[in-house]
Amino acid sequence: MLPSLLSGGAESVIISAMEELLKVEDLVVSFPSEKGEVRVVDGVSLEVGKGEAAAVVGESGCGKSMTALSLFRLVPYPGRIVGGRILLKGRDLMQLGEKEICATRGRDLTMVFQDPLSALNPVMTIGAQITEAVHAHEKVSKAEATDRAVEALELVGLPSAKERLKAYPHQFSGGMRQRVLIAMALVCGPSLLVADEPTTAIDVTIQAQILDLLDRLREEKGLAILLITHDLGVVARFAERVYVMYCGRVVEEAPVKDIFQNPAHPYTEGLLASVPGMTGGATRLKAIPGTVPSPDALPPGCSFAPRCPLQDSGCEVGAPPFTPVGEAHSARCFKVEASK
Repeated sequence: MLPSLLSGGAESVIISAMEELLKVEDLVVSFPSEKGEVRVVDGVSLEVGKGEAAAVVGESGCGKSMTALSLFRLVPYPGRIVGGRILLKGRDLMQLGEKEICATRGRDLTMVFQDPLSALNPVMTIGAQITEAVHAHEKVSKAEATDRAVEALELVGLPSAKERLKAYPHQFSGGMRQRVLIAMALVCGPSLLVADEPTTAIDVTIQAQILDLLDRLREEKGLAILLITHDLGVVARFAERVYVMYCGRVVEEAPVKDIFQNPAHPYTEGLLASVPGMTGGATRLKAIPGTVPSPDALPPGCSFAPRCPLQDSGCEVGAPPFTPVGEAHSARCFKVEASK
């Protein structure tokens, strides 16, 4: 039987989104360059409660995936985490030794990547890859590991799970491979699943199935999920809380309803205006002018100012602070009026 995640039913799990599971405080990740150290993640703070679905959203190059990799302390060389804390169940992952952090990955904290074909080993059977994950964290027999693998595949809705263990990744469709990755991520009963663009490489119908699967696991089993995505449609359907990132910083954070009904940051408004169906009616879609600047060539002051319709000379003086604009809703913009 799989550990806590798969034991019991929905009635046996008490989910409290207010109970803190993950807390990231002032995370800073830098890379060396000809101009010196460049911050690709700059002071990011976020929280995910037990059983909660949170999302980090933004354009490519905004630091979303690097933030996700930082949670696992897997920042690619020569990058490094130079500041902040990553607290999982109150334990600071930045203070763990290599052996301890390796034991945490895959057991307490797991990740599903956006390209399932490249994430799976093409020369190993599905069964070998899932049982390898079990043996990496637990001392169990080969038979028990196999039973756990079958149960995990059944959990994610793969038919003929026992027979599927002998298959190779190329024998599965894109959606089925994504389910295999989710099964592998869940087999050791983690508390938090980080999903980095989990629906990007699959068609719309399968996307809906994968999101439904993740949502069911969250609601029935108490699994917390942090979704990394650029797709606001996915965010609207799936997340409870949203963190909008731009140039390595969180520029707005709010409950999902507030993000869509009352966006406070011009960048968030621009993202919404560029997505079909988000603005309602037959309104013409509007693209955000320009592109995300390189981390080693950020403009002075507010990094979004060169693309912002509200920018003026005051936006070039220092970085804007977070301003509260509602209950659990803040934005990093000089033009935001603080809630009273």
